[in-house]
Amino acid sequence: MPRVVVFDEFGGPDVLHVVEEPVVEPAAGEVRVRIEAFAVNPLDQMMRSGTSPANVPLPHARLGVEGTGVVDALGSEVTGLDIGDPVILAAIPDASAKGSYAEYTTVPASQVVARPAGLAITEAAAIWVAYSTAYGALVEKARMRPGDHVLITAASGGVGRAAIQIARQIGAVPIALTRHTARKDDLLAAGAAAVIATDQMDVVDAVRHHTGGTGADIVLDLVMGPGQQSLLQAARPGGTLVAAGFLDPRPTPFPSGPPLTIFSYRSFEHTLDAVVVRRMAAFLNAGVRLGALRPAIDKVFALDDIVEAHRHLEKGLHAGRKIVVTV
Repeated sequence: MPRVVVFDEFGGPDVLHVVEEPVVEPAAGEVRVRIEAFAVNPLDQMMRSGTSPANVPLPHARLGVEGTGVVDALGSEVTGLDIGDPVILAAIPDASAKGSYAEYTTVPASQVVARPAGLAITEAAAIWVAYSTAYGALVEKARMRPGDHVLITAASGGVGRAAIQIARQIGAVPIALTRHTARKDDLLAAGAAAVIATDQMDVVDAVRHHTGGTGADIVLDLVMGPGQQSLLQAARPGGTLVAAGFLDPRPTPFPSGPPLTIFSYRSFEHTLDAVVVRRMAAFLNAGVRLGALRPAIDKVFALDDIVEAHRHLEKGLHAGRKIVVTV
């Protein structure tokens, strides 16, 4: 029978184990996908450890919010897809029940998109979450335009790296923010027009320098917490800040500073909208075809080594490169 990764209690990587389950037939409007590979994300770690903001019912909970595979079966009323089509999972809102850490999963047909030609399976498994989040925040929410100066926090992370590439594809100017000077060369190689390392630079002064004194048109805040105050000061009056992450668990003070448009963004806001998903998929396909969008892979594990994959995630050495598991 097909294999699936489950956990019956919250804890460290060792709570994960592989079991066999019968294959599930897709319901009306659903497709069954035979998973070829999936990525390991920080949200998976939060769900496994019991620190996720969303409820995770136990026992026998699953993990996985992204992956790639081929359509294996079609439910009734599904059109536009055929058995054997290579696809990417665009959203798994009920990951604790139908997560991608498995040989098969069933999802609504509207939540899969065609896999872009030219991507390796491991790359396809790792592209959607980071790139759809960055696209949704910058393009759909902030309305990023060519020439915009875009300040990107946590730029060494997966979403940060995706945001750099997406900004460049649009024709905007990505300014990467990182805590460590040692990451400057890597971020410049990843496409940043400039890098601000907070261990040596003042954020506001550096942003002013790189924007000709005007400040950032758009700030993508993937961190939150008290540091957001400096980001607000670094934005130009009338600019936009999109809060799309929560890496700093400390409270975020009430915004103060120049008048800005401030959005709070969560990826399911758009990845559950079939119309926006089509726009995301078209943008992704174009970027892959042009060579502008490409996820970086850190390490690849086999399904039987899922515990080791999570241990590797917890070491935090992948620096924005994705950890992928092949099935």
